[in-house]
Amino acid sequence: MLLVRVAMIEDHSSGTMADKRQLFAEMRALELDSIRLSTYRAACKLRFVQKRCNLHLVDIWNVIEAFRENGLNTMDLNTEFTVARLEAILSTIFHQLNKRMPTTHQINVEQSILLLLNFLLAAYDPDGQGKVSVFVVKMALATLCGGKILDKLRYIFSQIADPDGIMVYSQFDQFLKEVLKLPGVVFEGPSFGYTEHTAKICFSQHKQVTLNIFLDAFMSDPPAQCLVWLPLMHRLANVENVFHPVECSYCQSQSMMGFRYRCQQCHNYQLCQECFWRGNASGSHSNQHQMKEYTSWKSPAKKLSNALSKSLSCASSREPLHPLFSDTPEKPLNLAHVVADFGICAWSDVCSRVQYSIDIADRLADEHVLIGLYANLLQKKRSWLVWCSAVAPLADSQAMSLPLDTNKQQRLLIAELENKNREILLEIQRLRQQHVEASQPSTDKEQQNPTLLAELKQLRQRKEELEQRMSALQESRRELMVQLEQLMLLLKVHDRFYRILVLRVSLALHSL
Repeated sequence: MLLVRVAMIEDHSSGTMADKRQLFAEMRALELDSIRLSTYRAACKLRFVQKRCNLHLVDIWNVIEAFRENGLNTMDLNTEFTVARLEAILSTIFHQLNKRMPTTHQINVEQSILLLLNFLLAAYDPDGQGKVSVFVVKMALATLCGGKILDKLRYIFSQIADPDGIMVYSQFDQFLKEVLKLPGVVFEGPSFGYTEHTAKICFSQHKQVTLNIFLDAFMSDPPAQCLVWLPLMHRLANVENVFHPVECSYCQSQSMMGFRYRCQQCHNYQLCQECFWRGNASGSHSNQHQMKEYTSWKSPAKKLSNALSKSLSCASSREPLHPLFSDTPEKPLNLAHVVADFGICAWSDVCSRVQYSIDIADRLADEHVLIGLYANLLQKKRSWLVWCSAVAPLADSQAMSLPLDTNKQQRLLIAELENKNREILLEIQRLRQQHVEASQPSTDKEQQNPTLLAELKQLRQRKEELEQRMSALQESRRELMVQLEQLMLLLKVHDRFYRILVLRVSLALHSL
């Protein structure tokens, strides 16, 4: 058994190294090491890994959903699991991604899983032990995925903060230790390596770090030095397709894509990102000159209009870096223990607490608890008052009749939604079959026939219509599944909730 295990580890390690070499061979072909600034070099390398593994198509909410499907939300952060479990998580992420993508833009799931798995193992399991921790997987995927940096930082903070919304320094230190292995594995460790004082330097002026302070540190300009490559990686993604109709002063290219850099000393001296990153300079310009980075292009008329608007405006037009969040986050309500007092005031209090919990929890809270909160709001104020007034003079058995009637209506609604779901699935299968038939290649003889060419054109138009219809049906099915999940959870909570309430009413009546 020991020999078999050693052989498996050796095979796995050799496979990991082979795929790692493939990834780095492709990276080397891009000559990213010639970028002279380490921040841009690290950001470009990690952006390449992100796109090569198709993680740029996955946002933090998709990652959280995959964590929940694989039970990571209930596991301790220090729990370790096998490589097979990690592969299952990545499989969930990319298979779910393909379900969201149109049929013409499907990704190679197996290749994406293999590349990302081996990259993560190269960073976090270089010795081939075959185990990684929950915390490592959460932090690595949250850092590498796409989406908004604000959402990613909020999720990361939720994993390193205590229940009172205050960052735990030891957890933040562990986060830095793990996340800085990412630039390290692309050979940028000397510039962004971990030290024992890194965590203290980030928040040296704050004894207690809340969410807003945490976001300020990493979303400001400039951000905290240890993670300066992370916001830059997001800016790279945002400007990849930005067009500047400006000539580069060095390579004489008539236009630029991505970043644009303008010298603050040389008149009208502008460089494209490739020339600036690699230190190209001409004429009297020097690499020591201060350069300003632009992420968009504005015409002279637009610049003049903006300048006039700013000069005439009394209030500051500068937007905050991020929305302000509460420093004392409200915990989501546990509906199994919520028993309201009686009367209109009690109902208003429950509704206000539920709504406040939803606002604070936002999408970071447990999705199943949020569904329970929404289900609680489904109980109308009028139904609440009528039911409470009917319970008082009745016995326990009579008082339970109304909830049973409600359950019957909800079960009928669930059955109706399930029928709609089946109809949508059948329609999707039918449209996919038509899509496959419309995608069949035509022969040379058919291509020479004008009638067949016209029919082929109609089939292609029909194919586009089918793809749009399929996307709409899939979105409709997703909404139906959300409704089904809400109603099913409501049915589970419903009986227990009202039994507790009836018991409390009965006890109150007996005590009178």
